[in-house]
Amino acid sequence: MMEVTQKAIDPAALQRSLANPAAGGYCAFEGWVRNENEGHVVERLEYEAYEPLCLTEGEKVLAEAKEMFPYLEARCVHRVGLLEIGDCAVWIGVVSAHRDEAFKACRYIIDKIKVRLPVWKKEHYANGDSGWVNCERCVQHGIAD
Repeated sequence: MMEVTQKAIDPAALQRSLANPAAGGYCAFEGWVRNENEGHVVERLEYEAYEPLCLTEGEKVLAEAKEMFPYLEARCVHRVGLLEIGDCAVWIGVVSAHRDEAFKACRYIIDKIKVRLPVWKKEHYANGDSGWVNCERCVQHGIAD
């Protein structure tokens, strides 16, 4: 299940939502807002997303991961709006019969959603400046980071 939300991400509640008695392995990834990037002191982040495409493409990524690493269940939640330092910006959880599939599926999912989902990140800096992250590089190379 792919989700885009403006609400704070609760990793413990999301982990509980994946409870499955057939699962022997669980793997999660949490992406947090940090206070520094490329020499800039960051005070907060702002995420924007084109939600319909995020949901469609996110579900495709989850389906691809399941095909390659047969997991039992997976969830991916990406936050949008204004986030403070330490907030969870993205959460992925995977349960599978064995740990290897959970690890590999979780890694595949985060790597692919970072490239394929239309999510934009704006950093707000301590010096009062702000900027969209990696937009210039994306245009130059025709990719998203």
